[in-house]
Amino acid sequence: MVATTPASSFLATKRGKLILALLCAIGFLDFVDASIVNVALPDIRQDLHFSVQNLQWVLSGYLLTYGGLMLLGGRLADLLGRRRVLIAGTSVFAASSFVGGLAQNAGTLVGARLVQGVGAALMLPAALSLLTTYFKEGKDRHTALGAWGGVAGLASAAGVFLGGLLTQGPGWRWVLFVNPPIAVLLIVAIVAMIPAEPRAGRLANFDLSGSVLVTSGMLLLVFGLVRAPIQGWGSGRTVGELAGAGVLLALFLLREKTGRNPLMPLSTFRIRGLAAANLTLLIAAAGLIAMFFFVTLYVQVVLGYSPIKAGASYLPFTAGVAVSAGICSQLLPRIGTRPLIVVGALFGAGGLYLLSRVPVDGAYLPDLLPAEMIISVGLGALFVSVTTAANAGVPADKAGLAAALMNSAQQVGGALGLAIFSAIATSRTNHLLGLHDTPAHAMTAGIHRALFAESIFLLATAALAVRTVNSRGETEELVVTATPTLEPVGRA
Repeated sequence: MVATTPASSFLATKRGKLILALLCAIGFLDFVDASIVNVALPDIRQDLHFSVQNLQWVLSGYLLTYGGLMLLGGRLADLLGRRRVLIAGTSVFAASSFVGGLAQNAGTLVGARLVQGVGAALMLPAALSLLTTYFKEGKDRHTALGAWGGVAGLASAAGVFLGGLLTQGPGWRWVLFVNPPIAVLLIVAIVAMIPAEPRAGRLANFDLSGSVLVTSGMLLLVFGLVRAPIQGWGSGRTVGELAGAGVLLALFLLREKTGRNPLMPLSTFRIRGLAAANLTLLIAAAGLIAMFFFVTLYVQVVLGYSPIKAGASYLPFTAGVAVSAGICSQLLPRIGTRPLIVVGALFGAGGLYLLSRVPVDGAYLPDLLPAEMIISVGLGALFVSVTTAANAGVPADKAGLAAALMNSAQQVGGALGLAIFSAIATSRTNHLLGLHDTPAHAMTAGIHRALFAESIFLLATAALAVRTVNSRGETEELVVTATPTLEPVGRA
């Protein structure tokens, strides 16, 4: 690893800038694939003969393995070497994207998306933990984390635009075909720029039972959340799935408290503010990520936008996130993360409330754009500041685990939000259709109800943010004690 001294800045070097750009590009590729297929869903359904019920798995399949395997990916990165795990994950991601693009039936595409999520779950914590270990100095750290947080917010909006561009251009398959060549370039850059690391431990010392428990619990939790709107929140299957996930995760915590070589040492949560930052991110993600689904549905189904027009409508939003993230990363060393999280959440809540009032015959400039720009300011501020707060004071040997925890919070929050707000929207829409309302008005009313509920989640985020660390990106040196039972091995 590259070491920096207080008098030097790694980010000021050409190599530092290139590594930051590389790691942010990896993060962008993973984040964008959670939203890039949104606009393509109607074309995918028609071409591969999906049922309405099964079409959700094109989105949910990726989310399921991505969120469910994140902790495992983060711990593997810490133990086996981040570069090694990053290359493996990127290779899996590229191969599964290619298979998905060639899919001739629904089952193949969903299977490819499941494997794609596995690749992303290996890539993302490895990339973020490399970022937090390379950039240690105060200014370097908050600039790098600011860039990462901005990319996280930017990717969701950019994915919708790129999805529309590709779907209406060369076709929906290119939503997936675009990934392999980019992944190959990233692997070449990883090999050239990031040196191999020694392993921190052998797989013989790996917490296999803990990894099975947490992976099974997370998979069942995300599965239960994405299925709840279809099965019903009060159905026996939903209750059984969510209760089963709770039991597995409780057993995992018990195992981590009593076992040797824990996958997730519970001492990690003693890092000041870590738990609060992750909970804040989970609730914020639940409120914000679902917004893209509902707004895209509104402009395509209610207003009749084409895929490319629907995607292009997010361009100002994307620019707003980028500008907000850039400004907030510069404000971090002056005012800290906590005020930015609160202000970002309040902006998000206000914008979502305005969106919840869009009329059936709405127009882009007066009805959508002002609210979206307010949300873009909040989204940029939120992701930059929460990312910094969640990584404040994390020692190098726990960087992969901390990254996995943060990204698990984001993905589980996204799944939770889609499940809750889809159920709210569907219930309202079906009620009005039962009263013989017009489909357009019924769907818009359902979207109104969901977006209003999302605004309440963002208000809760602002209230919770007061419990987070007010980090200014300063270096927080912690004494790191190696786990005695992990046997060091030779350099890879």
